Amino acid sequence: MSFPAQPLNREPTSFPGQVLYNDDLNKLLDVLPAAIRERLQQHPHLNQLVEVVLDLGRRPEARFPGFAEYLSEEVVSRADLDLVISQVGEFSSDNRAGIASTLHRISAIRNRQGTIIGLTCRVGRCVVGVITMIRDLVEQGRSMLLLGRPGVGKTTALREIARVLADELHKRVIIIDTSNEIAGDGDVPHPGIGRARRMQVASPELQHKVMIEAVENHMPEVVIIDEIGTELEALASRTIAERGVQLVATAHGNRIENLIKNPTLSDLIGGIQSVTLGDEEARRRGCQKSVLERKAPPTFEIAVEMLERHRWVIHEDVAATVDCLLRNREASIQIRSLDERGQVVIVRSTTGMNGRSSLSRLQWPPADTALFAGGGTWGSSGRLEPLPLEPVATRLQQPSSPLAKEEDSSAEPLANSQSESKSEEEAELPQDPEGPLRIYPYGVSRFHLEQVIRTLQLPAQVTKDLDEADIVLALRSQVRSRSKIQQLAHSRQIPIHTVKANTLIALAGALRRILNIESEEGAQSDLELFIQASTAEEAEALEEARLAVEQIVIPKSQPVELLPRSAHIRKLQHQLVESYHLRAQSFGEEPNRRLRIYPN
Repeated sequence: MSFPAQPLNREPTSFPGQVLYNDDLNKLLDVLPAAIRERLQQHPHLNQLVEVVLDLGRRPEARFPGFAEYLSEEVVSRADLDLVISQVGEFSSDNRAGIASTLHRISAIRNRQGTIIGLTCRVGRCVVGVITMIRDLVEQGRSMLLLGRPGVGKTTALREIARVLADELHKRVIIIDTSNEIAGDGDVPHPGIGRARRMQVASPELQHKVMIEAVENHMPEVVIIDEIGTELEALASRTIAERGVQLVATAHGNRIENLIKNPTLSDLIGGIQSVTLGDEEARRRGCQKSVLERKAPPTFEIAVEMLERHRWVIHEDVAATVDCLLRNREASIQIRSLDERGQVVIVRSTTGMNGRSSLSRLQWPPADTALFAGGGTWGSSGRLEPLPLEPVATRLQQPSSPLAKEEDSSAEPLANSQSESKSEEEAELPQDPEGPLRIYPYGVSRFHLEQVIRTLQLPAQVTKDLDEADIVLALRSQVRSRSKIQQLAHSRQIPIHTVKANTLIALAGALRRILNIESEEGAQSDLELFIQASTAEEAEALEEARLAVEQIVIPKSQPVELLPRSAHIRKLQHQLVESYHLRAQSFGEEPNRRLRIYPN
């Protein structure tokens, strides 16, 4: 297959909010073998080229965003590799080389004897305006850590941050350029860094020493570092930050949770230590006595998770985020993106230790979802708009999605291969049901489920046929990865929702969340539902627990002890307390064993 010849594009190409310069691309093409160079020059997607792969004995390959193509039917020979090697700089100990005064990177693969048998020729580009989404954070002067998968644009962002700080904010900026990726190969740095100065590193193992040297010898106001990956570099970063120098760096990790679990780099976000709490403190917190806590203030005050090139998650207060994640609480985040006009869109959301964001709950109704008067429809978030407590006559019909979404009564996602591979906001429910929502119970009491639907007058019904179901409501303990119900539901494109306990209150809460029906009297309705199925003694005990929670524990933040009860009734009281998101503990000896309810 051939492409029509077209000249190299040396002019800037405009994108929303930024300008991309390709005027160095011809220097990379010049080092390639003639046949490969000519094929690339004719390629219609040349301006989107990511890298060229040359492996000995294999066909040369060009990679673009989302796809790759072979460039020739002829395999790469030793002469082809030697030609490229002879025209680039010297390979360092990390098997990287460059082309003088460009941002392109040539990486080598060697055999066991040290001979180069493969080359990855990666295109380097200078993008002006790429940090539009975080420009306000850069100007604050606080230390910032960039996280993200390889190829998402971390180094490009660092380069632009260096230029903005040096040229537009007039600060003294030093770049620690270990692999010459930020400022390019050669002794003269690439103009993409502006007035910022660059210090090269002879060997990657010496990066931490050069970091300290930069602060001691050159009095920078800002130090920029690419790829912090060792404990010594993390300690050097803390030393620099404690001297009042602004740090901007990238680190090995996709999300901030990765750093918490990485003992080598956890010092970047304050370090993690295990502490033993006293009995009273453990009861006050409602947790076990041995817990993980942050050891020190974080080296970086702001963290940016670069999920995609135009969609970043911002942690404005790293210390608060880490504390929340260690206590299994939701942390406040910002999700910033660019719209088609190049304007920055900021959405506030929360995220937990599983890294999944509750953004979809803040974006209702979705832009592509229509609502009928007097009724509702399944949206892309898999929830129903609040409805009158009566069956819905009409629902919007949309194509179904093969991806199943799992959810339980406490909003904790079921851990399986599907929920780990897709984020919550990407999960969708089948979207062409007729009449009330049809629920197939699995491991859940059908009697309890029907009683909840009947008492709360929910627009749902229980079905015994999986093929007729809109969703599966399963007991979490009965669902395991690759279980039979998951395979059956997946083959029928039916989402699975899970509930922790097979109790009336848990089922009522789960159905309210599935249907997105919120009521100011929801907790009271759930309590009344529970009492309807109880004896007089149970009703009295539950009323006692409710009054204790609503009149003392919540308003006065004081613990309360209830009257001694039997094990069965204490279990019901526990379930009621959990519906208020509080913690209770049984203590004492039978027959005087009783509940103590703790505030948050």
